[in-house]
Amino acid sequence: MASVKVAVTVDSDTLKRVDSLVARNVYPNRSQAFQAALAEKLARLDRTRLAAECANLEPLVEQALADEGLDREKDTWPEY
Repeated sequence: MASVKVAVTVDSDTLKRVDSLVARNVYPNRSQAFQAALAEKLARLDRTRLAAECANLEPLVEQALADEGLDREKDTWPEY
């Protein structure tokens, strides 16, 4: 995927911590460190969104949908 340059303003303490990671060879450069941090945060937000959506489900309704048709005799089930 193509990369695009952007300007980002960060506080000096954060930049020192990022530079420390680069100095310890955790990341090859600042850009890689920021890319990794941003990707991780976006992934975490996606997981949080899924959890929030799951919290909106009604367990009894979902169970009824899952059990739908299971009370019929096996020989009346459609073949797949």
